[in-house]
Amino acid sequence: MLDAIGALVTFLLRVLVSRRELVLENMMLRQQLAVLRRKLPRARLRPGDRRFWLLVRRLWGRWSELLVLVRPQTVVRWHRAGFRWWWRWKSARRAGRPPKDATLRALVVKLADDNPTWGAPRIHGELLKLGFAIAQSTVSKYLPRKRRPPDEAVRQRWRTFLANHLPQAAGIDFFVIPTLTFTLLYGFVVLGHGRRRILHLAVTEHPTGEWTRRHLLEAFPWDTAPRFLHRDRDSIYDGEFRAAVKALGIDDVPSAPRSPWQNPFAERVIGSIRSDLLDHVIVLNEGHARRLLRGYKVYYNASRNHLSLGKDPPIHRPVQGPERGERIVALPHLGGLHHRYERRV
Repeated sequence: MLDAIGALVTFLLRVLVSRRELVLENMMLRQQLAVLRRKLPRARLRPGDRRFWLLVRRLWGRWSELLVLVRPQTVVRWHRAGFRWWWRWKSARRAGRPPKDATLRALVVKLADDNPTWGAPRIHGELLKLGFAIAQSTVSKYLPRKRRPPDEAVRQRWRTFLANHLPQAAGIDFFVIPTLTFTLLYGFVVLGHGRRRILHLAVTEHPTGEWTRRHLLEAFPWDTAPRFLHRDRDSIYDGEFRAAVKALGIDDVPSAPRSPWQNPFAERVIGSIRSDLLDHVIVLNEGHARRLLRGYKVYYNASRNHLSLGKDPPIHRPVQGPERGERIVALPHLGGLHHRYERRV
């Protein structure tokens, strides 16, 4: 009796299993026929078709025997791609680095709005002086998107020489200043190479050799003359000028003809004067230019951070942490063209 019941159960299971396989086989064939009947230039599989075959592959071991439209390896590739997509989506939902405080993000935007010519390095240096521990890449992330000209590359052939003698070297050069009445003024800059400090700024409408010598002496009072002086081969540096340089105990180092990159620091500071100041104002006359350059010298030496100095101005600015006060105030320079930020109680 028990043997008969066991045989009956086995028979029923085989019938049910065979019927299940028959249903799956019928579904697979119908699905492939539906793909072939689509009115397209050629039959194309849709995402739903791929999901169907992925499901069948999990439910039935003989799925590959009835697959005609694509190869079984293709279905396996679909499954692996879905596996990667699933874990990529699942991993993306997790929060990464915590976002910065909204106040700090607003401060980055404020610094960018107040100073249109500043980029991420300059803003990052200002934030470091305010005691914020933030990366420059984070500042770039929160900056408003805008087009900026690429930074000028400073080329120099005397790199090793200057690196070994920077504290004992200075550079001089002239630059042109257009005025409201279309006349030209000539600015004269003396730059110390050690901390990129502007030692002297002067302006005149008619530069002469005697005028240049006088301002060179004003730039190096007492025993402050450097060991080397870099300049170009302008004819204004005549024999009397070279004699004055020698009398100060300075070695004159003229650059090669048509080689401005051999006096790179002076050329670079002239570029900074133009981009920070002269490109944004209309100079009225010589007195106006002198006042502007005097104000820029104070801003450049005491407030403007420099990449080559670790985001520090030529005259060291101490870092102001939160203990100095929570309120951050803006100190305008050059009529609000640039700002310096400090903490206040």
